[in-house]
Amino acid sequence: MDILNPIYWKNNSLHIIDQTLLPSRLETISLSSVREVWTAIQRLQVRGAPAIGIAAGYGVVLSSLMHKNQPVITFKEKIVEDIDYLRTARPTAVNLFQVLDQFDNLITNSDETVPEICLAIEQLALAIHADDKDRCRQIGRHGQEVIPGSATVLTHCNTGALATGGIGTALGIIYTAKEQGKTLQVFVDETRPLLQGSRLTAFELEHAGIPATLISDNMAAMVMATHKIDAILVGADRIAANGDTANKIGTYGLAVLAHHHHIPFYIVAPLTTFDLTLENGQQIPIEQRAAEEVKIISGNYISPENTSVFNPAFDITPHHLITAVITDQGIIFDPDKHKIQDFYSNKYSEPKLKESLQ
Repeated sequence: MDILNPIYWKNNSLHIIDQTLLPSRLETISLSSVREVWTAIQRLQVRGAPAIGIAAGYGVVLSSLMHKNQPVITFKEKIVEDIDYLRTARPTAVNLFQVLDQFDNLITNSDETVPEICLAIEQLALAIHADDKDRCRQIGRHGQEVIPGSATVLTHCNTGALATGGIGTALGIIYTAKEQGKTLQVFVDETRPLLQGSRLTAFELEHAGIPATLISDNMAAMVMATHKIDAILVGADRIAANGDTANKIGTYGLAVLAHHHHIPFYIVAPLTTFDLTLENGQQIPIEQRAAEEVKIISGNYISPENTSVFNPAFDITPHHLITAVITDQGIIFDPDKHKIQDFYSNKYSEPKLKESLQ
């Protein structure tokens, strides 16, 4: 099975597949400055909560290379400025902030020389990337608990290799099921307004040789009513302490439909996507994007140019509509604040995990 490699570090540059060009053009571009990384994140050339965090980490490496000839105090000040700048790229995906906090702590607490700090920064960026790759594999394995040998699933947005540092989250479960010989059929929501389902997920599944049927978002209810959907698998950009989840706009509607049709609705995300500092989903910041993303397709207006637009990039799915959260450390069924708290403090309390949550 051929899995895409959309983000990698080579020759002191960050290389990414430009996702704004898919599916018509598969092109890799190189980013050699912090500003280029910020722009790539903001323009969705790289997207998906884990991938955004990984890209930002390599952005800090680029900052260290740019300022490596400065005195150590100035060097550290400049990198912290660039870290603060990268934080402004997008507001909702928590991985961006968690990753940058790690670099901030490394730099602030270091008493080493500039070359030593540069090396430590690069090693941390590579470790964060490798960690997410491993988490994706673990998610894929845990997800098999809820996927039967022959299954029809429905997805929303893109949650595969293009969104992560590995095989993906929700799509990672699908890829792993194929590797284990399970028979799958996937319905793919197109995911308006930027069509990450039709442009990216359908492209990934075709690339991997997995049968997929594309539907527009407003066909999901009909598909649930007329086909045997065994599970709905979606990703997450941030999960609050009570299990409320921010994900691509349209996820909440799918959860309501799944509840009505008695279809299991699964959030699939690594533990790095939890934000236990937020009590509930109402505290998750929701990114508002440009009106043109809704009004223009392929350079042409599909509405009057002056039409007012409401364009949130994400919505919040209440935890009571979520059957389970599938993570790299296991599955949290019927998630609420007590079960999530127990999950962290009891079953999964290894030192490595604790460190990853700091």
